[in-house]
Amino acid sequence: MPLTLTRPELSRSQNFIAGKWQDAASGARHPVSDPATGIEFTSVPDSGAADAQAATDAAHAAFDTWRDRTARERAQFLKRWHAAIVANGEDLARIISREQGKPLAEARGEVAYGASYVEWFAEEAVRAYGDMIPALMPGKRMMAVKEPVGVVAAVTPWNFPLAMIARKIAPALAAGCTVVAKPAEDTPLTALALVRLAEEAGLPAGVLNIVTASRDHTPATVANWLADSRVRKITFTGSTPVGKYLARESAETLKKLSLELGGNAPFIVFDDADLDAAVTGLMAAKFRNGGQTCVCPNRVYVQSGVYDAFARKLVERVAALRVGPATRDDSQIGPMINARAVHKIERHVEDALAHGATVLTGGRRLSGDGLEGANYYAPTVLGNANRDMALFREETFGPVAPLFRFDDDADVVREANDTPFGLAAYFYSTDVRRIWRVASRLESGVIGINEGAVASEAAPFGGMKESGYGREGSRYGLDDYMHVKYLCQGGLA
Repeated sequence: MPLTLTRPELSRSQNFIAGKWQDAASGARHPVSDPATGIEFTSVPDSGAADAQAATDAAHAAFDTWRDRTARERAQFLKRWHAAIVANGEDLARIISREQGKPLAEARGEVAYGASYVEWFAEEAVRAYGDMIPALMPGKRMMAVKEPVGVVAAVTPWNFPLAMIARKIAPALAAGCTVVAKPAEDTPLTALALVRLAEEAGLPAGVLNIVTASRDHTPATVANWLADSRVRKITFTGSTPVGKYLARESAETLKKLSLELGGNAPFIVFDDADLDAAVTGLMAAKFRNGGQTCVCPNRVYVQSGVYDAFARKLVERVAALRVGPATRDDSQIGPMINARAVHKIERHVEDALAHGATVLTGGRRLSGDGLEGANYYAPTVLGNANRDMALFREETFGPVAPLFRFDDDADVVREANDTPFGLAAYFYSTDVRRIWRVASRLESGVIGINEGAVASEAAPFGGMKESGYGREGSRYGLDDYMHVKYLCQGGLA
């Protein structure tokens, strides 16, 4: 898709450090490809440790001045940034679609979703209240105040290149922190465009810095931030193995961490559910961004009494999904991010078939009819799924919905929890007693009850177990970028 923008200057191809656009110190660059075709269409700096160091130097130098700004001043900047994001929403959506592959309508939705976090934390910036603690003896005043943690390093994934970085940067800036950021190597352009808009909104030099890097150079870039004691917090969204690495390596300087890691979400349909609503909810939760989300259902459990009826309704909806590039107005499912993603989907489907699954619709790679490249996979429903399959244990991250049959409430909750992960879970039921019983026993940080679209800037988002810790969004999301300091003043009697 031609990257035709109303404002071509939003398409940036340099790092942003200390208020200046610049190349990597080494001069190295890495390519950015269109997932719809696999064709390289631009390049960005392939940064290393020296660039990460320069970004930290800038953020550290800017911290004292930024933290001393009033909460209202920081909020006013965020409001200007929000207005700029909204005003340039169409260009941002085009950049997202070009580098990430999602249909343009969905990219527009991501822009609005990401902008909502900037607006939310602009409003929360002036509400970072502390507490007055009742004195336990005469002549003393005791209080708890909140202060920014310091320099924050943000590392973000490719599946939501605008929303994921916006919901990290916005609370950090609202709290009074300064930021160094590294977007995913597959989707750096959206983040660079966001930073350009922040620059236009009047953000002081050094407060927000961004470096891009390839897979080969990312470890050195991030390792610099891990080792630097001036970086006081790391916020990361990505895989559990990388999250564990960050936790281990940051222990030397005891950094504060927010880790939003892998998922293996169950979606449970009880026999008293509204089946039409459950199918609609599953479509929203599972096939958003082609199934490339950390909260999309990976295991769909359907009670035996409604299994066949639910499967028929679901297959009808999934088979009707239109697959195509972002250039098609009617596209509902775009390409997968790269060939590695398609290979994993194929491996999971082949393994499921070898263990007794049946293909109810889809189950194949797509090509022809305007589908250039090799990164398209048909939306798929598999019947007769079981726990011996790789997709029971591993996150597929693609448009594949495997149906598991169950009979007993307690058994399905145990099965749903039988995973190291605990990010999201969904279930459909009209029995209020069952709803509260199941909700209290599911081991997930986010639970959708008769609802497939659960994300909101007003809600705390994060996981349990090996899906990480910390929360993004909501008032809790601001707290993750602040310390609580206790003040005790004596001699007042």
